This record gives sequence, C-alpha cells and structure tokens, in this order.
Amino acid sequence: MVATSSSVGSGAAGAASFIGSTSRRYNYFEPRGKRATHYEDVTVDVQPDPERYLIQDWIIEFEGGKGGGAYQKDNTAALSSNWHAFRAPDQEWERTHFQRQSKIETMVQNVISNARKAGAHKAFDKAWLTILQKHLGAWKHAEFGMATSLMQAQRYGYTQMINNATLTNSSYKMRLTQDITLYLAEIGMDIEGWNDELGKQTWLEDPIWQPAREAIETIMGCEDYLEQYFAINIVFEPLVGELVRSGFFMQAAAANNDFITPPVISAAEADYERNLANTVDLIYLLANDETHADHNRKLFRSWIARHGALAEKAANALQPVWSQPHSKPVSFQDVKEVSRERLAQILAELGLN
Repeated sequence: MVATSSSVGSGAAGAASFIGSTSRRYNYFEPRGKRATHYEDVTVDVQPDPERYLIQDWIIEFEGGKGGGAYQKDNTAALSSNWHAFRAPDQEWERTHFQRQSKIETMVQNVISNARKAGAHKAFDKAWLTILQKHLGAWKHAEFGMATSLMQAQRYGYTQMINNATLTNSSYKMRLTQDITLYLAEIGMDIEGWNDELGKQTWLEDPIWQPAREAIETIMGCEDYLEQYFAINIVFEPLVGELVRSGFFMQAAAANNDFITPPVISAAEADYERNLANTVDLIYLLANDETHADHNRKLFRSWIARHGALAEKAANALQPVWSQPHSKPVSFQDVKEVSRERLAQILAELGLN
C-alpha cells in the first residue's frame, strides 16, 4: 500500500493519498479479518512510515544516526515485500500487557507470601537448597540477558506491530528475572546460611554454565535485531530455556519437597508460548514472502546453524545439574529428547527443517 503524495509544503507532516483517505470510517489500513480488532486499531501504523502515508522521510531522527530517519530497513538482513502484514497472534498491546503482567505478579507474590507463612521452605531437601541458590540463581542471568537483547531489538523494528511483540517479549523476560530474584531473596531470609550471591558467582565462574553464557552473550552482541528475536525464540528457548525451566525445575522441585518454585516460574512457560506464536507468525511471513522467500530461508538457516550449535553446546554442558538433586524424577536424556523434538516441530512449521 504505497502512499501517493499531494502537494509538498515546507515542514508538511503528511498529506498523502492512501486507502481510506476519503473514508469517513477512517479505514486507513487493511485489517487481517473482516473488521479491525482493538489491537489493530491501537497498533497498526502508530509508527508512521514514509512509504505509506508520509510525504517526507521519517519524522524521527537521532543524533549520530545513519540518516534517513530513525528506522532503517537494513537494520535486519531479512527482506519483506510488506513489513506491515505482520499481526501478533496474541493481540497484545499496552493495556492488555500490563493487565496480564499485574495478574501474574499478584499470583507469584501470593504464592511466596503464603509459602513463607506456612514455613514451606523447612521441608526443602538440603541439596535442593544449594541447587536453588546456584542454578536457579544462575538462570535468572540468562533470562536477563534475553530480556536485554529483546529490549535492544525492539528499538529497530520497522513497524509498531513488530516492535510491540518484541518489547512485550522483553517485558516478560524481565518480569521473570525479577520474580526469581525476589523469590530467592525472600525465602533466603528464613534460611540460615543462605547466599544471595551464589547464583551470580555460578553464572560467571561455574564451567557448566559458561556455554550458556556464550550463547546468551552472542545473541546480545548481534547487530541484526531480527536475528536476536529469532535466536531467542526459535533456537535458544526450545533447546535450553524450556529444558531448564520445565525440564528441570518444574519436574524436580516437587520431588525434593519444593512446591513453591514451580508456580513461581510456571508463568514463563505460558509467556513463551505467546512469544513463540508471535515469532513463528513473523518468520513464516518472511520465509514465504512472494519476492524474498529464498533469500530469507537461506538467512534463517544460517542463524539456525550459528545459534543452534551454541545452544546445543549449552544444553549438553548443563547435564550435571540433573544429577545433583537427591530425588531425580526425570533424566537429562529424556528432557533433552523432548527439547530436540520441540525444535524440530517449530522448524517444520516454518518449513526450515
């Protein structure tokens, strides 16, 4: 949908002709369904695009930028015939996002508060206490790294729909990082000898966590915002994220008399399902683009190869964690196979396997 400029005056902000220009319904974009959803009304074209409505270039520019406005199509190597075709399946925008985050936070804080009042931590297996301090404490740094990467990535998206999906993804990760930090700090107040710094020390120094650090820091160092989004949700999360969260903590906790940890981190699995659906929808559009499909598929496969190797290395290095609890309800090989099947399912849906 290319905008056609009318007379261009000095300092004119935009008087282009486009679909819906003369409509009293203000139908300035094409909804995905029969009617525009509330999500589309408050998201589509909130970020103006000179190829659609503006008669001049981007209206936002930053000092030290490359010129041509704040948003550049070469911020990613992926190509699209229409970046505006993407609509996030979770239909999340500012209001709905804050409402959902608030509900999750209320649930998490109630769980922690009630568990502390009941003295639930007293039943924890002693070895499990060390695991929480070291490994759950280390995992929060991985979540923070992903949150930081996504926060950076959302700055460069070419449309508001892409930026919204990326930013809410970052927000969910940041919330989980905060939840884990507060959870460990609060139960630590009731446990003699608790060390809040052990998680950070483990993340920085323990050999079994260094490949995970490498994978996360490689993502953080990517200059392509879409590669960061892709690497986190398509590659790292199924191979490492779900492996650690649901493959270890959510399964091993109860077997070691810990009924607090699973509900604290359980919301992260629902978060990932939403974030994955958004990512798959965007990548599918690009992988099947009418003009650039071949280019994009080749690019995505290179990202899979690069980040997949690092994520696989990270997952394998974490195997000793599964042997540390006294009660071992699930084996590393079993959950590792599940993660591989999960990745294969995602790639098959995208046609990239």
